[in-house]
Amino acid sequence: MADFKNIAGLGHIADDYDALLCDIWGVVHNGREAFGEACEALERFRADRGPVILITNSPRPSAAIPEQLAEVGIVGKIYDAIVTSGDATIDELSRRAPGPAFKLGPERDDGLYEGLEMHFADLGDAEFITCTGLFDDENETPDDYIDMLTEARDMGIPLICANPDVQAKRGDQLIYCGGALAQLYEKLGGETVYAGKPHEPIYRLSRAWLREVLGYDVTNDRVLAIGDNIHTDLLGAQQEDYDCLFVANGVHQGNEAKLKELLRDHSISARYMAPHLAW
Repeated sequence: MADFKNIAGLGHIADDYDALLCDIWGVVHNGREAFGEACEALERFRADRGPVILITNSPRPSAAIPEQLAEVGIVGKIYDAIVTSGDATIDELSRRAPGPAFKLGPERDDGLYEGLEMHFADLGDAEFITCTGLFDDENETPDDYIDMLTEARDMGIPLICANPDVQAKRGDQLIYCGGALAQLYEKLGGETVYAGKPHEPIYRLSRAWLREVLGYDVTNDRVLAIGDNIHTDLLGAQQEDYDCLFVANGVHQGNEAKLKELLRDHSISARYMAPHLAW
């Protein structure tokens, strides 16, 4: 399961694929600055081969992502479409609106709820939790939420997780994401609902973009997924039967032997590995 082919760049395998599903955070930028070689590689694939869909576990709607990309210095046209965990979560929340819901996460993610007419309430009055992350991911850890989530579990309410990532790198710092709280809630015995990677809803939206909006009818064997997180990007690609390029210098770091062991321990595979995305 852990074997993969090391490649120097996307250009070595680009002719084998007609479309890319590429992660953003950890592959295209680190939350503070853009990765120039990665941006160039995506631009070249678009020029030479086919469409690029950026597929991210950001809890924000896709319409908010271009501004975020510009803030970290991405100015080139590196994508044809963006699909977010936020997009997939909106579908789930719309079926539960107006709630009431307990909103768990920072105010910067509130764009997720625009147009949903959600009613927010204190935890004790909520029918479910909508979680985009920690209130303060710079200073808090999931352990700070044990009492809150234990209370929610005892109430028997589900947690809707808008960002299944457990951790991400912001600059050189690892921060906890919504997936860490969702995993803790599951461990405590609570019910959790996911929409982002590695779960099917976000890939269903990506395929719809390829076919219905961009006009590409691409078979699975001609799609390459690119990502740095084995638990979301790689597992999702494996479950959807896509080849995957594992970007090794992202959220997981180590020598080749350590990374192979990590994949083997989790029964996850990748067809290719590169230290970072480049052409």
